[in-house]
Amino acid sequence: MTAQASTLLTLLETLSGSYAGPTKIESGPYGLVGTGEGTLAAHLAQTLVPGVLARSGTQFVLGSPDARSAATDYADLAEVAGASVRHASTGGAPGEIDVLVPGGPLATYHFAQYLAYASGHADEAQAADALIASLAARCAPHIEEGNPARDLAWSLWGRQPLLLAAPDAEALPHAWQQLLARVGKTLAIPLLGDPLPLTTGAFEALHEKGDAKVALVLGDLDDPLRLTSEILTTRIDEVIHVEYPDGAQGYAGQLGLWCFGVWVAAYLAERYGTSPADLAVLARAQAVLAGEDTGDDETRLSAPRDDLRRTALGAGWEGDEPGFDVDDLDDADDED
Repeated sequence: MTAQASTLLTLLETLSGSYAGPTKIESGPYGLVGTGEGTLAAHLAQTLVPGVLARSGTQFVLGSPDARSAATDYADLAEVAGASVRHASTGGAPGEIDVLVPGGPLATYHFAQYLAYASGHADEAQAADALIASLAARCAPHIEEGNPARDLAWSLWGRQPLLLAAPDAEALPHAWQQLLARVGKTLAIPLLGDPLPLTTGAFEALHEKGDAKVALVLGDLDDPLRLTSEILTTRIDEVIHVEYPDGAQGYAGQLGLWCFGVWVAAYLAERYGTSPADLAVLARAQAVLAGEDTGDDETRLSAPRDDLRRTALGAGWEGDEPGFDVDDLDDADDED
């Protein structure tokens, strides 16, 4: 196991309860927009906060420096409409950020838990933490027999995953496609919309295209998904139902299934002999979009950056007052 794989797995083992941000409940009604690194968290958290622009109350804008322009536009629109904006980001100018969260593959957890607490759903945030702790107990590296994440990674190894979910859980294929690519270094294909025309026709012209493919049906099954699963069993190698951990529902279930996806993706990277850490080109591309000075040499897009947790928590994350110390941003940059 590489040092980077060990680091990510250690972070996963201690992820439950690691949220250290503000817990103050903001004024409703709420609106939510995600950009950059905050996009996935915003999608998963829409079971708590609607993905709209608020006209009053609080507008949550999640983002990262590479999507600063879009986040600023959304914030301005919400303010003009009459809402108070709370901007959570993995970095950027201190005057533009209310809440600083750790960057990297696990940023989704911190973004989502901030939203849960800030929108008055502390009980669901705690239920999600309990579920994530339960997953860690079953998926940790020392669990060699009966480890569900390792077992599923083995089933995915050498195959191309197809991702399906019911319409009310469309965030799950989004989440698993991101995780399998970013962490597991594997392309997965989400099958969105009505699955029946897709699955009945997709392999008819070239039947061999169904070889080495496995369908992951994420979350609860509805009638179309049950029928789709039956159809796919005649067209591809295998269909696997990935249920919500411990039968959880709602926000806790979705964040729990996201966390399980991180475990699976990390073990899949291990199976392929690759690192689960972000590739250097991702960090450099994000830096370009963030407007950082990259010089004239385009090869600098592949400059090394191999840390898994790129942004430190701010010192101002104690009590109800969000924010951070500017020195912490400088310290994080020095570590890079």
